[in-house]
Amino acid sequence: MNYDVLGSIPVLASGAALVGLNFGLVYFQALLRTADLLAGGRGWLVPAGLTLARVVGAILVLAFVARLGAIALLAAFLGFLLARMIALHSAGSAG
Repeated sequence: MNYDVLGSIPVLASGAALVGLNFGLVYFQALLRTADLLAGGRGWLVPAGLTLARVVGAILVLAFVARLGAIALLAAFLGFLLARMIALHSAGSAG
């Protein structure tokens, strides 16, 4: 990838981290919903659909970010890990 301006690298990394954070928050919310549906014994079709949507969403988001380069992919992954940390923290304080 050709970076015309040195300042574009931090902007790209920040944007990718925000994408990863936002996707991660949605991902882990869908994971919580899936677990609630499975624990409630309401069948398997909706939880399976949510699981498929999570996996396909992760593939699409990470593939898109990977096309922007290694720095963007790493930043998006770090944003995703931050979302995981937020989800675990909120799940721990809720219980």
